[in-house]
Amino acid sequence: MRRRLVARRDRERGSEAIEAAIGVPAFLLFIAMIIAAGRFAIAHQAVQAAAADAARAASISRTQGAADSAATSGASSSLANQKLQCVSKKVSVDTSGFAAPVGTPATVTATVTCVVNLSDVAIPGLPGHQTISATMASPLDTYRER
Repeated sequence: MRRRLVARRDRERGSEAIEAAIGVPAFLLFIAMIIAAGRFAIAHQAVQAAAADAARAASISRTQGAADSAATSGASSSLANQKLQCVSKKVSVDTSGFAAPVGTPATVTATVTCVVNLSDVAIPGLPGHQTISATMASPLDTYRER
């Protein structure tokens, strides 16, 4: 009986090392994928918040020109407050609502596009940069002076 146990242990010698050599990289890849997904979700939320801030800043402006600059500065400060580093960012604002006659409901729409750097998360096949875009609208005051 004892001889069988010793023989069985000899046959299985080294199997833990092989299991570790296969399991540890797979586990590390899984952890890296979780980190990348989290970074992407946080960046997406930050861009959505920046688009909302840009639309709101544009909607409380008095003129179309002021709305464009307010939206750009609102989006930039929102991204900076959330510590999102964009490789490049673009803010486009649709201020055609300012042309609507007084008493007519109108909106201002802001679109924020941010290219996020993901190259520090080393996952094979993951792109180094990811473009994230969000669009938000904010209503203009129907009866204010335009």
